[in-house]
Amino acid sequence: FEFVIKLLALLRLILFLPNTAPPNVRIIHSGHACNIEEERYTERVYTIREGETLELTCLVSGHPRPQIRWTKTAGSATDRFQDSSVFNETLRITRIQRHQGGRYYCKAENGLGTPAIKSIRVDVYYLDDPIVTVHQSIGEAKEQFYYERTVFLRCAANSNPPVRYSWRRGREFLSQGSDKGVEIYEPFFTQGETKILKLKNLRPQDYANYTCTASVRNVCGIPDKSVLFRLTNKTASPTIKLLVEDPIVANPGQTVVLVCIISGGEPTPTLTWVRNNEEVPKKSNLNSETLTIPAISTEDAGVYSCVASNNVGNPAKKSTNIVVRALKKGRFWITPDPYHNDDNIQIGREVKISCQVEATPPEELMFSWLKNGRPLRSSERMVITQTDPDVAPGTTNLDIIDLKFTDFGTYTCVASLKNGGIPEISIDVNISSTTVPPNLTVPQEKSPLLSQEGDTVELQCLVSGKPKPIILWSRADKEVPMPDGNMQTESYDGVLRIVNVSREMAGTYRCQTSQYNGFNVKPREAIMELIVLYPPAVEPVYTEIRQGLGRPFSLSCRVLRAHPSKVLDYEWKLGTRLLTVGQLHTRDETEYHVRALNREGYGAYTCDIKNEAGAGRCTFLVTGKAYAPEFYYDTYSALWQNKPRVYGFKLQWTQMNPNAVDRIMAYRLGIKQTGHQRWWEQEIPIEDNIQKGELLTYNLTELIKPEAYQVRLRPITRFGEGDSTERIIRYTGKFHCGFEEDTICMFIQDKTEEFDWTRHSAATRDTKYTPNTGPSSDRTGSKQGFYMYIETSRPRLEGDKARLLTPSFSIAPKNPYGNVATNPTYCFSFYYHMYGKHIGTLNVYLRQKSQTGQDTSVWTLSGNQGDRWRQARININPTSSFQMVLEGIRGSGIEGDIAVDDVTIEEGECRDPPPSNIRSLASPAAVHIWQLWLTLLLVLVGLRR
Repeated sequence: FEFVIKLLALLRLILFLPNTAPPNVRIIHSGHACNIEEERYTERVYTIREGETLELTCLVSGHPRPQIRWTKTAGSATDRFQDSSVFNETLRITRIQRHQGGRYYCKAENGLGTPAIKSIRVDVYYLDDPIVTVHQSIGEAKEQFYYERTVFLRCAANSNPPVRYSWRRGREFLSQGSDKGVEIYEPFFTQGETKILKLKNLRPQDYANYTCTASVRNVCGIPDKSVLFRLTNKTASPTIKLLVEDPIVANPGQTVVLVCIISGGEPTPTLTWVRNNEEVPKKSNLNSETLTIPAISTEDAGVYSCVASNNVGNPAKKSTNIVVRALKKGRFWITPDPYHNDDNIQIGREVKISCQVEATPPEELMFSWLKNGRPLRSSERMVITQTDPDVAPGTTNLDIIDLKFTDFGTYTCVASLKNGGIPEISIDVNISSTTVPPNLTVPQEKSPLLSQEGDTVELQCLVSGKPKPIILWSRADKEVPMPDGNMQTESYDGVLRIVNVSREMAGTYRCQTSQYNGFNVKPREAIMELIVLYPPAVEPVYTEIRQGLGRPFSLSCRVLRAHPSKVLDYEWKLGTRLLTVGQLHTRDETEYHVRALNREGYGAYTCDIKNEAGAGRCTFLVTGKAYAPEFYYDTYSALWQNKPRVYGFKLQWTQMNPNAVDRIMAYRLGIKQTGHQRWWEQEIPIEDNIQKGELLTYNLTELIKPEAYQVRLRPITRFGEGDSTERIIRYTGKFHCGFEEDTICMFIQDKTEEFDWTRHSAATRDTKYTPNTGPSSDRTGSKQGFYMYIETSRPRLEGDKARLLTPSFSIAPKNPYGNVATNPTYCFSFYYHMYGKHIGTLNVYLRQKSQTGQDTSVWTLSGNQGDRWRQARININPTSSFQMVLEGIRGSGIEGDIAVDDVTIEEGECRDPPPSNIRSLASPAAVHIWQLWLTLLLVLVGLRR
């Protein structure tokens, strides 16, 4: 008895093997591709014309349903897909541009095994209008008898693939050797990017219309493009005159007008303007040969260039520099006597006052000095210098030798520009007994400074001395920027204000004096510490726990960081009910244990870990809700038809983590037509426990053709309803198989015949394969793709058969009132490859459930059909459930491999008639019906007589 129990348990385990599968992907294309081919190393290349729509679809299989992600590497330009991804099956790019070419990857993953990745290289084809440029060389006279004038016509066009060029003179096509005075060549260094027409020792007949035609040989339907150039004895490169001074010095707010005229050139040149080799200011007005810049500002200054081009010789370029006058950034500093080790100003010693201003143009800068408002001239004791090689330009110095009491007062440095029009800058410096070097101190209550995250804090350095210098703030503990993003922050009052302080801003700060607006002495500095208190950061912040009644579980809340972190209090609650409290001394986590979950134990558990700055909270939602089911998308022949106007669908799913909660008693099924609001609901009872990975099935019937339906499924336990999942069911009326999966779409081999069909891919072809037979790729041209074929090498003999059967398909049966419903028509199509001198026969049969043991031949073909894939289409009219049979018969030798791919069964008649070289056979049943009709017609005619 015990052995039987174990055997039953093992049998149940085998029956409910997990229906999980790692992801598998393949890329198919639609849209406006003009070619798809294989290159070396099995690289798949998809060619598309610029401006068309790129549409790539990633077909995925696997359970649970894999997540799909499209990414792209760099293409012909530095485009990086905006460093983003597309998270759905279809990648669609409308009006694709050349920079969007490159390699696209489809990645599918569902947590099982390694992610599945397929790639395809997108090659964008384009052809720009060609451009002809003309250059001329004139040889020097040699011994008074040699003189040569040669003209080069260069034609170039941007394209992909590489362009081919052709030249015409008038209507005459020119080629190398057709005219001794003409030479056509491609410069080696251009790698085919151009074609040059060289007219040697120019002759009168060379003055003509020349047409350059650029062609990419009509790939992707891209037409040829041409350009015409008329060469005359007046053809010349452009010349221009710029009717302005250089440089142009203007005051802010003035209107500047630049005039550039074309003085020569044939054909007539075109004019363009640039500033610093970039675009001119947007506010500029261009009218023919005149560029007007209204209300000019310092931002508009720069080198303005007029460029004329007519594709003959080099462009002509003339430039002028526009300088906008300005004064800014006035600063001063006081330098005590450098010959004494004392930073103070003292009677009898030297003191220097320096003044600096940024001026444009610098040569117009003028300085003057005042003392107590009166002009001051240079003298033996008051030495004024305009330039000093030891300091930056734009600086003036006032050296007071042997300082006296009468020298105390206010000294004013006045900066101006020679021609006026710009406001002066005045800087006052007071020299007196109270003028003393700076000193820095930090208030005792300001260091260390305690704050909490989010506060606004003020770090303060007290500055003494006269005049008070600018204070520079920086980080003293590490080389990182200040809160404003700069490495140093200026402060005029010694206060550094930080808004919304964060924990990253904690640390040591340095304040130091600047030499500007103060004493030019060794900087004074002070250090202060900013301590930022912040509440504990914890994990997990939120997590959901699914749990069944009566089961134990544990919750854990961990501290990642906190300040202060020495003593932390914790508090566990369920809702508002306090569970336990305590302190963390040496540990960084706290746990709460539940021995047996009851109904009152469901809810939100919180753990608050606190310090003086606040609390961090872990939240655990404990629920008995079941996880969502996971629909199974890889069901073969999921859709069937048993009535003319309706269809059925085999809905399959697995349950995510079924043992995490109480037993699932039922599923609530909801279904509605897409676009409608009303749901129809019913319960699907579940009798036994669901095993992990067990595939559950429910047949949906009476679905109206051709409507699509939205299906919702929600598990039910004694806790209540769980999470739901939804999917769309669409009526296709079509079965398709490309043999990309190991299951080969539920096709089966006929084991009563001599051998089997073989699933194969050119990428994995055996190096010992038979040459001169069989395909080199699947039907789409992919060496990665799969197909089915018969291997005719030994030990196969002539006449051996292999049969491959499709899955069974249902049709509308006779109605219960005895009237025969109209038999539906189906189109059975497939691609075949029959290449080799020993090709045998490929037959197609219709096998019906109502005609047991009798297969009806509907198509046959024999002999070598060439090294290419061809398509066959056959109209069939089954009267009951049916299968299609593909039969391959071995020919007279080993070069007789037959392959099939992309098998399709679709409702309705075939859109195109079968090719005439294929024999399509009528059903014997149909012939028998016609014979009955003919006999009945003859009987009726006889009776009438």
